[in-house]
Amino acid sequence: MSKRIAIIGGGNLGSAIAEGLLKSKFNKASEIIVTKRNTATLQSLKEKGIEITDNNSEAVRKSNVIILAVKPFQVAEVLNGIKNDLDTDKIFISVVTGVLISDMQEIIQQTLPLFRAMPNTAIAIQQSMTCVCSSNAAQENIKYVNELFKNLGEVVTIDEKLMEAATVLGACGIAYALRFIRANIQGGIEIGFDAKTASIIAAQTIKGSAELLIQTGNHPEQEIDKVTTPKGCTIAGLNEMEHRGFSSSLIRGVVVSYKKIAKD
Repeated sequence: MSKRIAIIGGGNLGSAIAEGLLKSKFNKASEIIVTKRNTATLQSLKEKGIEITDNNSEAVRKSNVIILAVKPFQVAEVLNGIKNDLDTDKIFISVVTGVLISDMQEIIQQTLPLFRAMPNTAIAIQQSMTCVCSSNAAQENIKYVNELFKNLGEVVTIDEKLMEAATVLGACGIAYALRFIRANIQGGIEIGFDAKTASIIAAQTIKGSAELLIQTGNHPEQEIDKVTTPKGCTIAGLNEMEHRGFSSSLIRGVVVSYKKIAKD
């Protein structure tokens, strides 16, 4: 029998998780509850059969698995509002950035399976990269949570101390990758393509590049070497990008994002 899942916080990520669960058929629509203060913005989920409510406590009481998907500054208020509805038979998963398991444990004051997971918005199309850590979780709980997120993309287990780094590389990384694709599209338009065609070429090329690494396990430089012929156009373009600071700019951006999380 499937576990009923409550997603507390129907914002961009919470809604994306609900969409991904539906598409993966991990849960039926009737087994998913999504909460939000303004439920009017969740009409599209309601039309697909998902239960929508503004009552967090009710959603928690009716569910076996709780996914917390609110803003970091809302965590204390939300947890204080639902802690009396939690029990040791429920699995609690937070996808909130920067809130430690110990922080949540201090508020909940119960020993129940607690997980932190950091997916990205590609979870809506079952292509997320999700990093997971846990506390007080039995092997069957860990297996269930891994299975849940494997239905929504790829999963790796990490130490909690790396969760902020995972946020930058996996979640912020979506924005970095899309900005690179956008620049490629702009370059494609400048050399003659219309925007629609340039978009298709750029996006599919990035998708193919990622699949090469995933399926072969090769280092990026191994694949780069295959297309950089002597005196060719590829190496000329790569060298110009490096002269302009391409790699160093990306690395600096990743580090600055990480420092922002660590500071805040």
